[in-house]
Amino acid sequence: MREWQTPLYTPFEPTVTAEEAARGVDLTGQVALVTGGSSGLGLETVRVLAASGASISVPATDPIAAHAALKGIGGVEVWPIDLLDHISVKAFAKAFLKRQRRLDLLVLNAGVMARPLFRDEDGREGHFSINYLGHFRLTALLWPALLAVAKSRVVVLSSRAHQMCDLDLDDLDFVRRPYDKWMAYGQSKTANALFAVALDTRGRRHGVSAFSVHPGMIMTPGIRHLTRSEFDAVGAVASDGSPIIDPARDLKTVKQGAATTVWAATAPVLDSIGGVYCENCDVARIEPSEGFGVRPYAIDPEMAERLWRVSARLTGLDIARN
Repeated sequence: MREWQTPLYTPFEPTVTAEEAARGVDLTGQVALVTGGSSGLGLETVRVLAASGASISVPATDPIAAHAALKGIGGVEVWPIDLLDHISVKAFAKAFLKRQRRLDLLVLNAGVMARPLFRDEDGREGHFSINYLGHFRLTALLWPALLAVAKSRVVVLSSRAHQMCDLDLDDLDFVRRPYDKWMAYGQSKTANALFAVALDTRGRRHGVSAFSVHPGMIMTPGIRHLTRSEFDAVGAVASDGSPIIDPARDLKTVKQGAATTVWAATAPVLDSIGGVYCENCDVARIEPSEGFGVRPYAIDPEMAERLWRVSARLTGLDIARN
């Protein structure tokens, strides 16, 4: 098993905010990119990274709405992108690389959650396509900018939902098995955790490290497809419909939820670590059953390489393993 998937026992409590996690961090002169950076967790991530001095690019499906949401945050530039559309991803990457030669921090935050069945133009299941495959494409295309920095980091949003299921590499798109929105979402988040493992293996010798993170259970726009009964099942809302905030039970505010992303992107204690799954501003413990932590299958190097090979075939993009 991966020996480095071991808690560091950082001083942070589950209540820590992104701003507190970034205290003392100076990102002056650094370039960051945050997908989904105009709402929810992504917006808070952008706000804190910008306050720490970074220049930030925010690719968005609705640039007009993104501009409005990001108003007042300095050093931010909005770009158009549709992660469901490989042509759009390639066009964005080409334009970005023309303007920027370096990328210090790549935060793969955008995603969808528990939606009814939808597919991309190639027939790929939508959660897998947006949450994972679009980010795989984006990272592969932006690889030269990540290599242009002595030390760069990639942070990808996984979730405790990865505990719902392992990958089914023989039926990633729910063609043979009945579609289940939670299994689709969980599979995409398992894929993201495995992505960090395989990407870190490829980047380690070049100064590129990768991390997957679980932010907590957060009431953001991404939950709009959920029913009241689904909220009630996890004790996430009060009788009046307002969110229950209880960080000890993983029910967090947006500011608290963005903390682990910001910590993984900036914490000096992670300089010699990579490919790990993080939660509560720490490396998570390996947990084979219920509760906090990461399932062994979500950090398995062999499965990570199998998924990488499938992804390279599906996208026509690859990063050499040195």
